[in-house]
Amino acid sequence: MRALRMIAGAAAAFAVVASGVAAAQESKSAVLAQELAKLLEQKQLTTIAAKGVVSGGEADRYVAAMLFPGMQLLVVSARYSAPPYMTEKLLKKSYQDIYIDLNSASIPGSRVFITDLGIDGLRAKREENHPYDSYEAGGAALAFDGEWRKKKMSEDDYMKKFSSAEDAYVQALTQLLAELKKPS
Repeated sequence: MRALRMIAGAAAAFAVVASGVAAAQESKSAVLAQELAKLLEQKQLTTIAAKGVVSGGEADRYVAAMLFPGMQLLVVSARYSAPPYMTEKLLKKSYQDIYIDLNSASIPGSRVFITDLGIDGLRAKREENHPYDSYEAGGAALAFDGEWRKKKMSEDDYMKKFSSAEDAYVQALTQLLAELKKPS
């Protein structure tokens, strides 16, 4: 009986440690991505857009997202050459048009595109039986599959790029949530 209690105690301790490890590996963007998806679904929206707030004074930057419920969240941030046109679309809540414009007609080299498969925030390394996330900035794409050697990168460089992508994603999600929470 004592042996069973010890085994049960060890199993419980392992479960606590395992859940702590899982929480530690969860990205900063996970909670924000899930909150955005939940609010979009509650408001019966699949797209949202906002004026981007970026350090460096880029007054012509915008951000938009498209949700495929339960599957993925696609987020694009870019500069746009005609800010009054975008402002008008924001006022009309033409979010899908903004999403399309940022993907297709943004200022070259300014586009940042993030694919969050699973809507669970960015993950630096692919988990077994789980799709990997990706990030594109300045025309260079990076899949976060944990395969930095195949990409001819050091693990440190890979993790720096992941950190940069995660920061950009958190900033974009924060801006989109602020727009979504504005009173109608």
